[in-house]
Amino acid sequence: MRPVVARSTEPVTVVRAVTTTNSSPAATALPSLRLARERFLSGRPLPGGIPEEVVAAWRRARFFGVPHDLKEPAVAPPRPVESALLGAARPVLDRIVPALGADRSLLVLTDERLRVLWTAGSMPGLAPCPVLSEQEVGNNSAALALRTRRRAEVHGPEHFLDRWQDVSAVSVPVLAPEGGRVAGTLTVASSASRLGTARSPHPQAALAEAAAAAVETELRARAGRAERVLLDAYVRAAGGSGRAVADAAGTDRAAADRAVVVLDGRNRLISDSAQQLLTPEVLGALERTAVSARQTDAVREVGQPEGTGVSEPPMVPELPEGAGLAARIDPVRLDGVVIGIVAVLEPLAGPVPSVPAVPRPPGSLTGSSVSWRHAVGRAVELACSPEPLLLTGERGTGKSALALELLGTAARAAVEIADAAQDPGLEKALPAWPADRPLLLRHAERLAQPGVAALNSLLDTHPDTRLLVTYTPGAPVGPCLQRLLDKLSARSVPLPPLRERAEDIRELLPALAPRPAPGQPPLTWTLDALRAFERYPWPGNVTELAHVVRALAEHRRMSGPVRRAELPDAVREGPAARPLSPMEHAERAAILEALRRHGGNKARAAAALGIGRATLYRKLRGYRV
Repeated sequence: MRPVVARSTEPVTVVRAVTTTNSSPAATALPSLRLARERFLSGRPLPGGIPEEVVAAWRRARFFGVPHDLKEPAVAPPRPVESALLGAARPVLDRIVPALGADRSLLVLTDERLRVLWTAGSMPGLAPCPVLSEQEVGNNSAALALRTRRRAEVHGPEHFLDRWQDVSAVSVPVLAPEGGRVAGTLTVASSASRLGTARSPHPQAALAEAAAAAVETELRARAGRAERVLLDAYVRAAGGSGRAVADAAGTDRAAADRAVVVLDGRNRLISDSAQQLLTPEVLGALERTAVSARQTDAVREVGQPEGTGVSEPPMVPELPEGAGLAARIDPVRLDGVVIGIVAVLEPLAGPVPSVPAVPRPPGSLTGSSVSWRHAVGRAVELACSPEPLLLTGERGTGKSALALELLGTAARAAVEIADAAQDPGLEKALPAWPADRPLLLRHAERLAQPGVAALNSLLDTHPDTRLLVTYTPGAPVGPCLQRLLDKLSARSVPLPPLRERAEDIRELLPALAPRPAPGQPPLTWTLDALRAFERYPWPGNVTELAHVVRALAEHRRMSGPVRRAELPDAVREGPAARPLSPMEHAERAAILEALRRHGGNKARAAAALGIGRATLYRKLRGYRV
């Protein structure tokens, strides 16, 4: 029996070069910054020459409601939950602590949400905080490093809190081996007065860089170890000898023929028998169970053998109705932490009822979000009566596709389609339009004056005309087109953009993907890829999503779920920190592509783009890349 191996990530070698950081504004202006901060807190005008980024950070803290005189925590921070980052970092950081110096510096590790996982060292009068987000404590180097994805320093009065006015800190992001996402931050904080004056680079910046690089190395080593533990769990569950034999494709062969699936939210091991039983819905339910098991496991079991974990009662997944099988679920543990699950599938007793193939719902109707269901329900209701209907929304929201579905259901007749983008005056469409057929008019915003006048006249004489109109707001409209829109406004339905119904993306993906060839599995996605899809703002809405899905289905050359690394640069890297113009979108995409081609080397990317390195850094800061 050969398992189907679907890996969402490949071994990635991350070489951390010493990253650059902007000179801290506090480096040469501590006294003036202290004065400016006092004036800011008292509401007086600020002196000139104060860096805008520092003032912006103070303003954000005030917006978040952070009190500048925030006291030290009344209670000790809760004991951190065991995590892959903490497990990999602890042995590295324990070796570094002696280099800090007693009562001189703090070493702080946070996760990707800036929750403090681990601290060592001490500073007089400075107790550690349980979280370092700007919303809780204002400007600090850890929050800045997480946002910019590079080394960051904050000195003395750049901080918003009173109790950090004598603190200079340097933070470095810690990158996870899967896709290079930021897994957390590592901070070294020292007394600014002990350093003489706050200056950049921080004297312990090299220590922070080296510590972050060592933690990343340990994370990569443990990632490979976790995969070996998952493979061992698969072989045991499949009834093999406990040893895997790799073939040329990198899969393993086991002797028994049990329906076994091993998942951790990123990787999958699926036996041949399980492949025959699995449906996309069942596989999705098992994926959710694996993710839930990893997220809810917060207690380290003492004395449990490494790589095993079957002492607790098995979990029961919520399989879809009519699946015709049951699943026994056992967690897989590494160092006491759940890293995945083993699912053994069993067909239910008796003949499994055959489920007829149900056509996939069209993408125009797919989605269960409240805003989308409300819009579709309202459109279906209005389409039942023989009067004009106006569908509005951004480009790509599915107005035309929904209109065709509505006309196909309500009219049961051939639909005449007119496109104002190609026939602005409707000289071709209206004369050829049979009165007994419904008319779909697309791109009403492109109508010329003759077309608008003809439609206004038609609606004046036949207000019950079976007419569906799609309209994309944006450009200024003339008085005649406004009159037409006013007539249709009483029966109009606005469609929400995809960014406002991101929860529908997981339902849209299988509806938009091309049907697989016979014998081929459907297109599936790793959780990392799904999160990237849900975070991206999709300026082209469902149309843009459909283009991305089809391109991936047609051009990818590997098997298994689609990984985040395969996604287009803009989708993989996430949205910009502020709304961008079309020109800025294009420029940002070009920068991301150049960085990807040159392995993140900014000097080479700048040369390839034909711009100076300083210009590239300025644009990266502006786009928050």
